[in-house]
Amino acid sequence: MKFRFVWVGKTRDKHWRALQDEYLHRLSHFVKCEIAETRDSAPHEGAEIEGKRILQLVNPKCLVVLLDVKGEQLSSHALAAKVEKWQTNGVKEVAFIIGGATGISREVAERADDRLSLSFLTFTHETARVLLLEQLYRAYSIINGFPYQK
Repeated sequence: MKFRFVWVGKTRDKHWRALQDEYLHRLSHFVKCEIAETRDSAPHEGAEIEGKRILQLVNPKCLVVLLDVKGEQLSSHALAAKVEKWQTNGVKEVAFIIGGATGISREVAERADDRLSLSFLTFTHETARVLLLEQLYRAYSIINGFPYQK
């Protein structure tokens, strides 16, 4: 299986970048991973234009998980069960989408196969990226019985 992380903008802060890279490295021991970044929207661009750029980075055949405050909130163990189910069902690629500051276009929302919420709280995009990577690493630790998750 492969995870593709699609998000708007780069992780600019070196501390967040270091955490992002660390969890991406850890996660890559269990699953192939890649990050696909699209540029931030210009002031005159809306969510629809940004959405088209996002969807260009998504494989048409993959499972798409949209990070959305209205999405399903899972425990770490429930997320691990979901990841394990994807593996058991032979899912080849999962694209996790984190939208930009203007929100998500209707087209991106309709393309999502699943919606996941990290919290009812609002996080910066850099924080959300690290939290997602850490939770997926934790899920694989749970699946494999590693002590990390405790």
